[in-house]
Amino acid sequence: MPPHHSHRLRVVRLRLGQAVHAGLWFPQLPLAALVALGGVWLLQVDLGARWQPFVAGLLAGQPTVTPSMLAPLLVGTGMVIMALGLLLRSRLAWVMALLLAGTAALSMLLGQHRGGHWLLGYFVLLLVLLSLAWRRFDHASITASTLFAVTSVVMLLLYATLGTYYLGADFKPPVTDLVTALYYAVTTMSTVGYGDITPQTPEAKLFAVSVIVLGVAVFATSLTAVIAPMVGRSLQRIVNHKGPRMKRENHFVVVGSSPLATNTWRELAKRGQPVTRLLHQAPPGDAPKDVDVVVGDPGSGDVLRQAGADKATAVLAMLDDDSENAFVVLATRALGGSARTVAAVNDASHLGRVRLAQPDMVIAPQVLGGELAARLMCGEEVTLDLVMQQVFQNPKPQP
Repeated sequence: MPPHHSHRLRVVRLRLGQAVHAGLWFPQLPLAALVALGGVWLLQVDLGARWQPFVAGLLAGQPTVTPSMLAPLLVGTGMVIMALGLLLRSRLAWVMALLLAGTAALSMLLGQHRGGHWLLGYFVLLLVLLSLAWRRFDHASITASTLFAVTSVVMLLLYATLGTYYLGADFKPPVTDLVTALYYAVTTMSTVGYGDITPQTPEAKLFAVSVIVLGVAVFATSLTAVIAPMVGRSLQRIVNHKGPRMKRENHFVVVGSSPLATNTWRELAKRGQPVTRLLHQAPPGDAPKDVDVVVGDPGSGDVLRQAGADKATAVLAMLDDDSENAFVVLATRALGGSARTVAAVNDASHLGRVRLAQPDMVIAPQVLGGELAARLMCGEEVTLDLVMQQVFQNPKPQP
């Protein structure tokens, strides 16, 4: 496909996404729904009519537990809960959903289930869709991490308690009620081990070992999952802000490190205007300490929102690549703010493509340079109107 065709298709796709506000719900909402549906479907296939007696027995304190129920119960419930994390675009929830879907697919492949081939195909499709959307799940949310931590602990507690209750006769003294099973599960998974209840058979001893190993792993992973986003945010603030963070409202966002972007930022700052610079890479160490800087992909809605583009007075896309400038304009409009959009054009042949993004204003200083040089060499008149017309290639006709 020719480059200009792919560029046009990408612009059309971005404009369509902007029209339906896709950045607010796609792909996290449909994928979360598919993951939750897969979890419920797995529970229905593996447990089926055993749901009702299990729930009734659990409420009565005497659940009917078999080893075959634990795996689908944990995987299915985990998928339903991880769907909530996908709504937050959490990378951790995405990894867990991928692992759980893979486990469920393997279970369908190795097990004998009525209609299991349909569910196997569903989980394979789900794995493909999750893999294709990996770039969209890039958040290290404290909320999602806390959800993961709570879910992991609850699932481990459920496994340890129900397993202890099922193997109750293999302990000394025997475990005959759910409260005692919960007590043994907590003391074992926390590695406290008072010694008042001890496993007697090889099955019970291996079960106790699994609870201890899983307990250490889950608590360590959960603690890391909650602390990592806090540390990450602190490091991000160090990278993105050389000084105290400016209140990013009613300000200007200058995108790019080109000479035009640098001079525009400098002139706005001279006039006392609040300006945030959005750069692909962190500025050098000798940059002014009081500059408000955000580092990231300018075409990403999340990065633009971090720079306050949704609350800005104007967003000026002044990158060296004209296509990127067009995408910045489209991504800014997708945020739904009231910021004016300005796109710089470095090559006159790209004017038409940039105008497809419908920025409020197009600045074409390179076009002006070529026009002025040609007119001066040919002895033609240069007027102020001509200069303004060539510099500000406004794509929207004035009334």
